[in-house]
Amino acid sequence: MKFLTYRYDDKEQIGVLNLEETAVIPLSVCQIPHLSMNAFLENVTEEMLSKIEEERKHPSQEIFLERITKCPPIPSPKQDVICLGINYMAHAVESARYKEEAFGGERPYAVYFSKRVNRAVADGEEIDGHFDIVDSLDYEVELAVVIGKDAKNVSKEEAFDYVFGYTILNDISARNLQTAHKQWYFGKSLDGFTPMGPWIVTKDEFQNPPALGIRSYVNGELRQNSTTDLLIFDIAHVISELSQGMTLQAGTIIAMGTPAGVGMGFVPPNFLKKGDTIRCEIEGIGSLVNIVK
Repeated sequence: MKFLTYRYDDKEQIGVLNLEETAVIPLSVCQIPHLSMNAFLENVTEEMLSKIEEERKHPSQEIFLERITKCPPIPSPKQDVICLGINYMAHAVESARYKEEAFGGERPYAVYFSKRVNRAVADGEEIDGHFDIVDSLDYEVELAVVIGKDAKNVSKEEAFDYVFGYTILNDISARNLQTAHKQWYFGKSLDGFTPMGPWIVTKDEFQNPPALGIRSYVNGELRQNSTTDLLIFDIAHVISELSQGMTLQAGTIIAMGTPAGVGMGFVPPNFLKKGDTIRCEIEGIGSLVNIVK
């Protein structure tokens, strides 16, 4: 199933795509009272999901996609997004080539950092380039894992029991800020630096772990082209490792890292500029398209 947050009749609400994926079914018609995706994820049960699946077979209300405005699936994450750095081998090579001091060296353990998100950017919305302080704006298509229930002390074997589904995240990055500050938080967290969407696809639509084509395009030019089974540290490892020392609350978003082909990997670097269109695609999820302003 594909769950989304959308605006209709001047109200932000949550819903699920119909079987034909031509319209959205408001979750309110399933007698589910939660008004936000965060609240839904905190309270979702198998009984709720079964009720929603039945409604999709015989919908009592549908709103055609042309009539809604898509919002980020989780517009305001309740915690910072957890991100994986340098989690595809080819991206590790290109990153070290760009700036060895910031990205080089041996990494026997996963690199984690957080990304502050006041409000995510929806499919079709513009990205603020912050060009008054940014001279090296970059894109990163990533598979984002959405946690479906609180996870603490989870084994690798149990990890996917805690996954609700997946979405696409574009980890927009200001490379000059990222490298100047010797850490990545500021350069990854400017307002509008987290395009996400277009929806969350439930885990049952994929194998575990998902092996999906992942690509990005800038102005129609293919830039990144890989598969999600090439992660250095996989989803089960990450959920298990993080949950040993912290509680991953329902609704937590984990961005699993980006493959090679980002702007800083070109020789010379090929960064984003005003008016550029970035299209991020992941097989089985869809596409996330944004223009830099």
